[in-house]
Amino acid sequence: MKSLLLLALVLIVAVPASAQTTQDESRPAASNVRNAQYPRVHPDGRVTFRYNAPNAERVQLHPGGPGLAAEDLDMVRGENGVWTVTTPPAAPGLHYYWFLVDGAIVNDPGSETYYGWNRQTSGVEVPDPAGDFYEIRDVPHGEVRERWYFASTTGQWRRAYVYVPAEYDANPDKRYPVLYLQHGAGEDERGWAKQGRMNFIMDNLIAEGRAPPMLVVMEQGYAMVPAESGNGTVNAFPRLVIDDLIPMIDATYRTLPDREHRAMAGLSMGGGQTMTTTMANLDKFAWIGAFSGALGQGFDVQTSYDGALADAASFNERIRLLYFSAGTNESPYYENARNITRALNEHGIPAVFFESPGTAHDWQTWRRSLHDFVPRLFGE
Repeated sequence: MKSLLLLALVLIVAVPASAQTTQDESRPAASNVRNAQYPRVHPDGRVTFRYNAPNAERVQLHPGGPGLAAEDLDMVRGENGVWTVTTPPAAPGLHYYWFLVDGAIVNDPGSETYYGWNRQTSGVEVPDPAGDFYEIRDVPHGEVRERWYFASTTGQWRRAYVYVPAEYDANPDKRYPVLYLQHGAGEDERGWAKQGRMNFIMDNLIAEGRAPPMLVVMEQGYAMVPAESGNGTVNAFPRLVIDDLIPMIDATYRTLPDREHRAMAGLSMGGGQTMTTTMANLDKFAWIGAFSGALGQGFDVQTSYDGALADAASFNERIRLLYFSAGTNESPYYENARNITRALNEHGIPAVFFESPGTAHDWQTWRRSLHDFVPRLFGE
């Protein structure tokens, strides 16, 4: 009996420590549907995906941007036709993705879907150790309300999402400033609330006293009307904002309906639309932001936007904030935003540039940008 106990003790001691601790430290992603175990996120940011396709010959993971992976990743077939792959460490934040099953685009049944890439697509949330600013906290919470209205510009019914701060209904005599906030190409008016967690960012900033209570309006950035030439259509979104959206918001909600209390910002395509809209209507806005803005090439301080920036003194009298941002890993947006800011500063316009370290053209860049932008608004 003694010899058996001694043998067991020797075996226990001989097993390497690494072999004794084989537990999987990965966790189901916060973006999974209820009870789904995959995708799983590892402590170092790697993500493991699984897909059940017993009759497939090839399955790949297609990342919706470089923050998740630089290219399509081949998945490995396992027992019972379950395919698996683990990515390299991903950047923090929400990343779009889908599977390619023998070339066909397939969403992950384990993931929530988000409107991106002009369709509903899967997304995986990789935690950010510094991301508590967009997490839900025990603070007063505002509401994101859905508002339908008829737009004369397009001759159609349209939907806007409107964030109202937690105190809004309890203060019927109080009026509020407004931030018009736009999504990017391939997304829609739901993006900032669902992918961007805009409402939690706003709740937390307001609760901390870092931002005044305000309304945030999100509309769909597509407003197609017939071209004047009669051939095809053009996007009349800037006209829709001025002629339809702002009047509807001012008539429906308790706003402070003047330029000093009106801001506009957007990401990527929405950043470009913001610049086009505001530069042509400097009498309507005093606070302007372009996050990873699609600003195009060939920016010239004297001539761009029909010369709206040419007279620095006149511009500075009207505009309280001109803000640009980009992630350090999103070329050419980063270089464009930085260079434009530098050119404006040299011209005498105190434009602000914010950079998001280690992020690409994705939602973590834009969440961080919003979090930095909003506290700058509507100050004395």
